[in-house]
Amino acid sequence: MSYNPTRALELLRIGSGRPDATFHPGQEEAIRELLEGNPRQLVIQKTGWGKSFVYFIAARLLREAGLGPTIIISPLLALMRNQIAAAKRMGLRAITINSSNVEEWQSAEQAVRAGQADVLLISPERLANQRFRQEVLAPISSRIGMLVIDEAHCISDWGHDFRPHYRLIQRVIANLPANVRVLATTATANNRVLTDVSEILGRDVAVRRGPLHRESLTLQSIRLGGAAERLAWLASTLQRLEGSGIVYALTKRDASTVAAWLRTNGLSAECYTGATGESRPLLEQKLLNNEVKVLVATSALGMGFDKPDLAFVIHYQTPGSVIACYQQVGRAGRGIKAAYGVLLTGEEDTEINSWFIDNAFPTQEEVATVLRLLATKPTGASVDELQTELNMRRSRLVKALELLGLEAPAPVLKDGTKWKRTAAPVPASFWERVERLTALRRSELAQMKAYGALSFGEHMPFLLKALDAIDGAVAPPALPPLSAAVDPVLVRGASAFLRRTDISLKPRAKWPNLGLPKSGLRGMIPSQLRVSDGRALAYWGDAGWGDDVRIGKYTDKRFSDELVDALVAVARRWQPQPQPTWVTCVPSHRNPKLVYDAAARVASRLGLPFHPVLHIGEERPEQKTMSNGIQQARNVDAAFRIAGQVPTGPVLLVDDVIDSRWTTTMCGWLLRRAGSGEVFPLAFATASGEDAGNDEDV
Repeated sequence: MSYNPTRALELLRIGSGRPDATFHPGQEEAIRELLEGNPRQLVIQKTGWGKSFVYFIAARLLREAGLGPTIIISPLLALMRNQIAAAKRMGLRAITINSSNVEEWQSAEQAVRAGQADVLLISPERLANQRFRQEVLAPISSRIGMLVIDEAHCISDWGHDFRPHYRLIQRVIANLPANVRVLATTATANNRVLTDVSEILGRDVAVRRGPLHRESLTLQSIRLGGAAERLAWLASTLQRLEGSGIVYALTKRDASTVAAWLRTNGLSAECYTGATGESRPLLEQKLLNNEVKVLVATSALGMGFDKPDLAFVIHYQTPGSVIACYQQVGRAGRGIKAAYGVLLTGEEDTEINSWFIDNAFPTQEEVATVLRLLATKPTGASVDELQTELNMRRSRLVKALELLGLEAPAPVLKDGTKWKRTAAPVPASFWERVERLTALRRSELAQMKAYGALSFGEHMPFLLKALDAIDGAVAPPALPPLSAAVDPVLVRGASAFLRRTDISLKPRAKWPNLGLPKSGLRGMIPSQLRVSDGRALAYWGDAGWGDDVRIGKYTDKRFSDELVDALVAVARRWQPQPQPTWVTCVPSHRNPKLVYDAAARVASRLGLPFHPVLHIGEERPEQKTMSNGIQQARNVDAAFRIAGQVPTGPVLLVDDVIDSRWTTTMCGWLLRRAGSGEVFPLAFATASGEDAGNDEDV
């Protein structure tokens, strides 16, 4: 079809809301080529260049020429929300099918089949749904005007492990009519990503690669070490910085901690993660309206979030790759002359990122174990059923099954809720890919360590080289460097803050799926036999008290008086209702004195009687050796017993470390069945707050 430059410019001005808008260099050429020339393109342009205008203007022109809808594969809900708004400004009818609008799926699918949608936005996971492929995608495949893979670097960076369904895009493209236009866009693509994406798109891909240098960004790295120092630096620096921005943390837990600390220092700060729920759009809007100084976010807030006057992006910890770093700092300085992109490096950065790398893929032993078990299940088995026989973390089990299920031919396949073994072996290429990507990610982490050690003014050239960008001279930073100094008073305040942040422990309301066979328990736990909300002093091994708990448990074999006093302070601040009238503890076969001694001291300081009425019924492996919830629950099934008279009043149930909550759930059930009042768990630490892992919101 022919390209209409007048209409394209009109659409640009409508979509941008600027009557004097003109195309950026390369934008119009990309649109023209899609319509008239090469139907398969990879556009690599810096953030803020306007890649979405390319596909939305092309989509509108294709619809006006009578062609079918454009399908956009998009990775994040925040990105989809922005894309829907942009499509509407262009006069396009945009529909999305994703995890947040399940109740709208039926009407959305009907609209697509009826030709009432100009744009359909989906996550890559939709491509794995057989019903979606057969009932939605197949009927319109011959009418699709264009397929867009937005943030195409995800094919390479996420598609091998965290979002393996990106690999299905290659099969979808292979089944499309040859004349269907395919466009991939990204702001970050080094040669490795370029090779991966080109392989997905197929032959004769036209690559449009622009300069990635962002003159408005002043980049800097500051090493501060511990969490208290970084918190102190943030509190003082953000008070002085003009405008609003984003602080990125690697985990949901750290994002929550940083936001809470900033609020205690008078800053308007909100936490934004994949666990934030339905308030995410509201938080995005508050930042857009400058109603908050800062959103402290995980990677759930990233690609596609467009605030032209964002004044700063600060990394509280080191991202795992230069691609992630550039993507996130690229949120800042799009519509203003100068903005900061600052990396804070600390002691735990390598540990967290190494955890990501080590847990990205299942091991050969894990895969072999899963396949051997499935081979004994001719009718297949659900994930829950597999967990009863596999001491393997649920997330790793699901990851292994999904990755194997994407091979062609696949060693496993999913039939409803059950997974079945096929005759296909695991190809050697599977493990070659795992080894190659693991080594690659370790090298990229080393690259980020080098980035963190750079001197002021060296960061943008380093990023551009790492991204294999085609750029000329790099302009010097537009802003002066921020001071790396920290206020000792604020550091002490941050240390105290980290030590007084009590952690809420929510009770379990039901027994595990498939029940507890020894006790004959399954389904919902009767409310009168459940434990109540609990509290923990710290996260295991974390800043604050967490490391002290570890030392007390494994080195000193006794919790210090300082730790006991801190736990008592938690109980006094908490003041559970009705107030406990006695104290007991979770018994231990391997370390019988540790919790017994600590609980007795807690009771003494609170002026309450101590009644150790719970005893070990039979010896079991340590809970920490159990890798999933079902294994943990069955490990405590009939493991405890009541000995002696149980007081009738409310009770504090003291434990050293609470992880899965199944131990306190079972002990609380026994206590309440024996006649106690409400049971309030109280622990020195919890491991259940561990949330290292990607937090992209799908």
